[in-house]
Amino acid sequence: MSKGQRHGGGHMGGMRAGEKAKDFKGTMKKLLKYMSAYKLGIFAVMLFAVGSTIFTIVGPKILGKATTEIFHGLVSKVSGGSGIDFDKITQILLFLLGLYVLSALFSFIQGFIMTGVSQKLTYKLRKEISEKINRMPMNYFDTKTHGEVLSRVTNDVDTLSQSLNQSATQIITSFTTIIGILVMMLSISPLMTVVALLILPVSMLLISTIVKKSQKHFKNQQEYLGHVNGQVEEVYGGHSIVRAFNKEDDVIREFTETNEILYQSAWKSQFFSGMMMPIMQFVGNLGYVAVAILGGYLAIKDAIEVGDIQSFIQYVRSFTQPITQVAQVANMLQSTAAASERVFEFLEEEEEDQFAEHPVSVEGLKGDVEFKHVHFGYNEDRIIINDFSAKVKEGQKIAIVGPTGAGKTTMIKLLMRFYDVNSGEILIDGHNLKDFNRSELRQMFGMVLQDTWLFHGSIKDNIRYGKLDATDEEVVEAAKAAYVHRFVQTLPDGYDMELNEEASNVSQGQKQLLTIARAILADPKILILDEATSSVDTRTEIRIQKAMDNLMKGRTSFIIAHRLSTIRDADLILVMKDGDIVEQGNHEELLEKGGFYANLYNSQFEQTGA
Repeated sequence: MSKGQRHGGGHMGGMRAGEKAKDFKGTMKKLLKYMSAYKLGIFAVMLFAVGSTIFTIVGPKILGKATTEIFHGLVSKVSGGSGIDFDKITQILLFLLGLYVLSALFSFIQGFIMTGVSQKLTYKLRKEISEKINRMPMNYFDTKTHGEVLSRVTNDVDTLSQSLNQSATQIITSFTTIIGILVMMLSISPLMTVVALLILPVSMLLISTIVKKSQKHFKNQQEYLGHVNGQVEEVYGGHSIVRAFNKEDDVIREFTETNEILYQSAWKSQFFSGMMMPIMQFVGNLGYVAVAILGGYLAIKDAIEVGDIQSFIQYVRSFTQPITQVAQVANMLQSTAAASERVFEFLEEEEEDQFAEHPVSVEGLKGDVEFKHVHFGYNEDRIIINDFSAKVKEGQKIAIVGPTGAGKTTMIKLLMRFYDVNSGEILIDGHNLKDFNRSELRQMFGMVLQDTWLFHGSIKDNIRYGKLDATDEEVVEAAKAAYVHRFVQTLPDGYDMELNEEASNVSQGQKQLLTIARAILADPKILILDEATSSVDTRTEIRIQKAMDNLMKGRTSFIIAHRLSTIRDADLILVMKDGDIVEQGNHEELLEKGGFYANLYNSQFEQTGA
């Protein structure tokens, strides 16, 4: 499937603009279930958070006592008394300082523990996603862009971690603060408390309105971040092609459109989130005015102390803060739910069955392969392999030829069990592929593909990828058999030379020889070769062909042939057209028939001659 197709499929597979979390409660339940593994840490966080909050809440009332003491001292001084008792005020302030130090210490401890819990959860989720990717069926990746899959591992897990770290402690401290402050306010004056609480309905109305507005924008922000990442990754991977076809303007235009949606979603979500504080401050200021007027009246009536007015105003100021925090937490929880839902959706995707009920051992198998009436389509309503049957004996070289889209690569994907047949069966030594454990089945195969894949690391490690416990001597022997040893010796660090990220510090031909060396070292029973000599010079092509011949000795080999001149000595040539095998036989037999293969071969020969 082409990149363009994948890209299109990815957008279809993604979330639609404006779509809300499908199941907020269900997602949060799953998240709490994941967090239950860290319940001891979470309990400690709750304990320290509550302790820290209580110590902070008690502070204003004690400070109010100091204010009352100063007021009484001043009144006493004016009346000719002893004046202010500074020793008593000092004792009150030292006690208050001790409380605040304890509060800060408790807050530090709970923050430390909560950070550990959120990072452990992040680590666990990333690990599960990484393992899940290897169990996913190939058709999942055919309908998603790389960026969308990467977004689950990076953006969504990061968002989940950050919002969880902030929101979990914020919820505990906010509710503890609200309850604690309410108790302290009632202890000072129930009447003033009732007046102060009249601001709550206004606050709640404003909060609910803002949360509703911002919720969908947070969801869109997460979704389009995945689209932007996918687009950047795709364009960067094909940067030279984009420039060669002068498509920079088209790419920039497409990116700008997606980026604009992301910008609008991010701007709106952050704007609505940022509106809460100034609105709540305004509502809070109205409360202060009412409390100050009523408090002054009650102090004149000797119903409360002067210091109590100061304490109460501090409590009212503090009371609006946790309400604001609860509103922000509500937004964060929406963000947490949106990210969690996408992560859990991925983790709950249908997997390939990795293990057979009664698995057949791959030990001692020879490599006979039989296709029996195979039917297959990537979509069940569109069959592309129709009634395919063929017998391949151990050690035979089988070439699969045909025009583009005939089904050549699809046959190989079925053989490797990247996909399962719709009907019919594929047998290895008489055993159905479905009777093998997938990982053990794939141990029997070695692959050399047209698109070479080398990772960032030494040449030695890249060759050893085929057999991780291979000795250095075995690596060198495989390189010699692949006709790449002499080239490696000319490199600055030989087998220890580091290949860069795209392996661009070696040529295409050398890459191909290194992948052949890797396959030789793996010593598979069955080989799959996607002939890869079209992008190299004639001399390198001859060396690759010799290396492939070494690799194929004594092994059942399937070759997807592009240049028909290279498969003249194949034991069996399967000629495919529109998913069917229209002809089969060796090179001479097929030429004598004068059919589809002969036409393909002659047209290539004429082009080469031209």
